[in-house]
Amino acid sequence: MDSPLSEAEVQPNAGRRRPLSRREFLSRGVKVGLLGGAGLTLYSGEIERHWIEVTDIDIAVRGLPEALEGVRIAQLSDIHMDEFTEETFLRRAVEKINALKPDMVALTGDFVTLAPMGPKFAIGAAWQCADVLKKIKCRHRYAVMGNHDDLVGKDEVTESLTANGIPVLDNAGLLVEGLGAQSGRLWLAGVDDPLTGRPRPDDAMAGRSAGDPVVMMCHGPDYADDVVDGLPPGSVDLMLSGHTHGGQVRLPMLTRVMLPEMGRKYVEGLFRMGTMQLYVNRGIGTVGVPFRFACPPEISVITLRRA
Repeated sequence: MDSPLSEAEVQPNAGRRRPLSRREFLSRGVKVGLLGGAGLTLYSGEIERHWIEVTDIDIAVRGLPEALEGVRIAQLSDIHMDEFTEETFLRRAVEKINALKPDMVALTGDFVTLAPMGPKFAIGAAWQCADVLKKIKCRHRYAVMGNHDDLVGKDEVTESLTANGIPVLDNAGLLVEGLGAQSGRLWLAGVDDPLTGRPRPDDAMAGRSAGDPVVMMCHGPDYADDVVDGLPPGSVDLMLSGHTHGGQVRLPMLTRVMLPEMGRKYVEGLFRMGTMQLYVNRGIGTVGVPFRFACPPEISVITLRRA
């Protein structure tokens, strides 16, 4: 009696997958792409956008007085309150700063956003933002305006901050004393936004005593070239800026598209420019789209060191 045929003998093509048609291949590709896009959107919009990275960096300053050795400056920038930045998120950033216990806090502009809701909405957001920032537990906390603040209304945004105990330096400077364990002092200068305002660094330096180190706050980092070229060498030791968001969404061929005017040369991190150094903070907010990718929000903590 003949043995029964195996399934493979009856169906010689069993176990082999039928080749995908072009239509099926494209259909599956679209599904994978949509799933990948959904995952990327979820990650960049909900996870990375709320993932605050604390950057610790030592900056050596030539001629830094011994009393300023180890003084720590926390920098918070580009909050863009209430376009996409939630109050709870800003509160978490403030809590992180308080836990770090810095000697000084520099707030380098763009507290609000002009679009899409318009100036009236943004001015309300400015007061909401300032109400959170007043909870920073550091007596030395100072601000400068950003381009969005200027466009919304410099006077109104300034008032919201000063009414909540945060001085705004608008082409002005002051002597900050009692810093660190040895009560050091430095000159803090703040200039208007270079994109929408009229920065006057000479005014911000007026009154400074020779020998006092100078830290300048200016929202737009590319203005650093003007500072270096326009002031005598050695006038400014460190400039703190924001504005760029570090590119915000760092994908090939897209990062440069996201960079604003006055923020396309110095994008993020530390730059040495002769006797002056520049630090560009990525900020914590977003503009245009509520996404960050390969570019998380940042609080920078700068420790001054003697060179």
